[in-house]
Amino acid sequence: MALTTRRGHPPRHTGVTTVTDVRPAVSVDSPAEIDVLDVLFRSEQGGHEQVVLCQDQASGLRAVIAIHSTALGPALGGTRFHAYPGVPRPEEAALRDALNLARGMSYKNALAGLEHGGGKAVIIGDPQQDKSEELLLAYGRFVAGLGGRYVTACDVGTYVQDMDVVARTNQWTTGRSPEAGGAGDSSVLTAFGVFQGMRAAAQHRWGAPDLAGRRVGVAGVGKVGHILVDHLVEAGAEVFVTDVRAESLARVLTAHPSVTAVDDTAALITTPGLDVYAPCALGGALNDLTVQALTAGVVCGAANNQLDHPGIEKTLADRGVLYAPDYVVNSGGVIQVADELHGFDFARAKAKAEKIYDTTLEILDRAHAEGVPPAAAADRVAEQRMAAAR
Repeated sequence: MALTTRRGHPPRHTGVTTVTDVRPAVSVDSPAEIDVLDVLFRSEQGGHEQVVLCQDQASGLRAVIAIHSTALGPALGGTRFHAYPGVPRPEEAALRDALNLARGMSYKNALAGLEHGGGKAVIIGDPQQDKSEELLLAYGRFVAGLGGRYVTACDVGTYVQDMDVVARTNQWTTGRSPEAGGAGDSSVLTAFGVFQGMRAAAQHRWGAPDLAGRRVGVAGVGKVGHILVDHLVEAGAEVFVTDVRAESLARVLTAHPSVTAVDDTAALITTPGLDVYAPCALGGALNDLTVQALTAGVVCGAANNQLDHPGIEKTLADRGVLYAPDYVVNSGGVIQVADELHGFDFARAKAKAEKIYDTTLEILDRAHAEGVPPAAAADRVAEQRMAAAR
């Protein structure tokens, strides 16, 4: 593993450590709980091939790039831009976040059938105040310094226009605009894939992939969530939504007057008769409190790292809640950006994203047959694919 704060080509590493769980070892909101080097070198949550600490004082860039695995091919994962408000040591929180997300991308890409390993980047700062062309160009130079071991794309806090800037300093940037030779917003196929995963969960739970008449609660109707609502309304579902941003709610309610807005996530998860809960904001949505309060029988959403800590998947299973693993159902976006590397064809990428239905159903059926939570079954399938590649 390499830890470096300078530009240039880091040494190549070919060893990969198999891990058994893709969920966070600790909360990123509690940076003092465990030393990050313990996570890297002495934890089953580690095993990353390479971690790069990036700093450019001229632009104010502070970033982490984590490469978990290149067993299946170059690491592929988005760039998150986040300030970690209220966290005493945001740098450590960002590093742990990058490690967790990169590991999750290895599993996501394996289950999506992509020839890519997992990586993730986190730029530390407020994207509304700190983002600049100079900073994005500096970040792109660090990506270039990895020589193709890491391919980046959009994530929370970064957008298509940002990737157009990043791509000016390296050739390993996806999620660009069509005008810049890219595929555009990957939220389109992310939402489509989550919808396919939800259909598979409905098939497993209720015997038909039909969401008509089902009561579905969507927490977070931003880049992905509002498109998921489009699919749900078209499918005839009764949709409930919440979001911390009033403008996001207004957009959905204007487009779909039949949708019901609720005050907050606490109200959403306790909605009487809720069939499906779809967390589509930041991670950690499924914790000890929310799982106990949840009225829905199915959880299937777009957010990454939904399980707050190891063991939550068993709590869900013990309560009879069917959990469609997040990194299985939300892989439509990474399928889209991976296709961009080969000359983007939307029909080809959508056809591949449609197979998320089959993959999700396979995992749910396997979990039932083996008597394990779906998250454990998904882990096993991904680990087998990565092991076979090695």
